[in-house]
Amino acid sequence: MLIIKNGLVTDPVTGTEELLDLAIEGDTISRIARTIDPDGETGTEGRECTVIDAAGCRVCPGLIDTHVHFRDPGFTEKECIETGAAAAKKGGFTTVICMANTRPAVDCEEILARNLAKGRETGIHVLQAVTVTKEMKGRELVDLEALARAGAAGFTDDGLPILDEKLLYEAMQRAHALGLPLSLHEEDPAFLASQGVNQGRVSEAMGLGGAAALAEEVLTARDCAMALHAGTELVIQHISSGNSVNIIRAFKAMGAHIHAEATPHHFTLTEDDVLTYGTYARMNPPLRTAEDREEIIKGLMDGTIDLIATDHAPHTSAEKARPFAEAPSGITGLETSLGLAVTKLTRTGRLTMLQLLEKMYLNPARLYHLPAEGLREGAPADIVIFNENETFTVGDFASRAVNSPFTGWTLYAPVRYTICGGKIVYERRK
Repeated sequence: MLIIKNGLVTDPVTGTEELLDLAIEGDTISRIARTIDPDGETGTEGRECTVIDAAGCRVCPGLIDTHVHFRDPGFTEKECIETGAAAAKKGGFTTVICMANTRPAVDCEEILARNLAKGRETGIHVLQAVTVTKEMKGRELVDLEALARAGAAGFTDDGLPILDEKLLYEAMQRAHALGLPLSLHEEDPAFLASQGVNQGRVSEAMGLGGAAALAEEVLTARDCAMALHAGTELVIQHISSGNSVNIIRAFKAMGAHIHAEATPHHFTLTEDDVLTYGTYARMNPPLRTAEDREEIIKGLMDGTIDLIATDHAPHTSAEKARPFAEAPSGITGLETSLGLAVTKLTRTGRLTMLQLLEKMYLNPARLYHLPAEGLREGAPADIVIFNENETFTVGDFASRAVNSPFTGWTLYAPVRYTICGGKIVYERRK
């Protein structure tokens, strides 16, 4: 038995924010009460009982990240399923959804089954999205129905846009029939002079053409329009443009089932940070202006953006040491996500803690048809415990990669414990 005492139980499902104790038996929350005495619990006689004192901490449902890259198979020098899961545990995540742009891509049942089997060995829930098109070439759809039966969490060619509208619309219709979300990377290559940095004064200072916000906006508008007619649960990934936020807001008002991701780096940094952090601030889509960042935060506040996802993108130090135009895009993000969200959103009054947990637990769970029971008796014992008033210094990564502009930053809300299936899978050592 595991008992968590003295924590501020914070549950976006019920709206609870109350000092309560929790008892866990097996993989389930067995009891919640104002006070639970370990010695007085029925059935504890002669059994080992672990007690966690969560005084000063929030006790919340385990976080869910809908957008991670674990690079397995094919790029395990950057990350593998095991090390990616270790980073997730340290970040407070009990469920992650892996993207499919591996080598080979996850576009068939054999690779999907392999990754799901490896994920089951990690101690957390590692789910797998599959590609929309074969080999991510954008020309032929995968067998969406067979892959859904085999356990695919959703469909995405993340990393590449799908330019064939007729093909994409068929994929939307079939995904809708299957009840699974379809997620899209929105960057039209017609408006990309060079990737990784916003087209503007910073790209000009660097002597690069840059990636225009228009590249994201035109595909976002196109795909929202198609989703409105197809009825699809469509996810617009890693929003970077304020105009994209407004486009999504308008289509949601029309009744489209649109979901939007914001990454911690897009609500924290701007294009100016590229001059400070170099390749560690190179992203696809890129960091944009302070005005774009503010629109993203407003979108989070009013619910237009309903998901916070890391786009965890590990790369080797050697790759990031290349000249900016030659380096890969993306950063490792699982271990800084909660800290950045608390530091930049809740402590600044932009979101309440319950609103934050809606975007990091409840909305992701509902979108992907996962248990969204929160913290109640009989619910799965997937829990994160953190102290929002304590600080930590970013570094000492559990991920295989260290490519983060936030290394050395002081953030709030270090994760104290991550519990998945009733087992402690991460404990912070002081």
